[in-house]
Amino acid sequence: MELSKNIGDDGIKLLLDAWKNGDYSARDKLFYHLYDELNRLSAILIHHEHRLSLSVGDLVSEASMRLMKIHSTDWQHKSHFMALAAKMMRRVIIDHVRKRDAQKRQHHRVTMITGLFEDKILTNYLGVEAKTIDIIALDKALAQLHELDTSKADIVEMRYYGGMSIEEIAQVMSTSPSTVKRSWRAARAWLLGALEK
Repeated sequence: MELSKNIGDDGIKLLLDAWKNGDYSARDKLFYHLYDELNRLSAILIHHEHRLSLSVGDLVSEASMRLMKIHSTDWQHKSHFMALAAKMMRRVIIDHVRKRDAQKRQHHRVTMITGLFEDKILTNYLGVEAKTIDIIALDKALAQLHELDTSKADIVEMRYYGGMSIEEIAQVMSTSPSTVKRSWRAARAWLLGALEK
């Protein structure tokens, strides 16, 4: 008998709580129930980049392995989990690009455009026309922003990499959507300036 994947946010929260308390079968059920969403998030991140030899399934698997190593996270809700999943997927992609660059001794530019937002992500999110961005330069800029303002860097990660809405980010950060919007505008302006240098 196949399990239903539609257990709702309350069911996901119960699984997150059980996993936090050491129930690894709850962890496995959680990944089963969120597999489609993790796959979609993975596809969003690598949709238009053919030069990456990382498949959607590989990215989900590698990020899931990293997530499974986290033992005592105080999971707040599903959005919190998905935000961390997006962060892990970003790290997997960055590690993959760095490894390839080290082997080839050259940088590759990638198009960070999503299937969810199509070609509008750079226009809508970063305020520039869709174009390729050096993923290593973007990672360095995010690291600099993280040193200056951790919450703004987290918002960029959740919005840009995770495709999360302002409301979902507000839920993860336990703040108001208007506060997230203000921080997003400031972070976007800073990031654009850093990428133009």
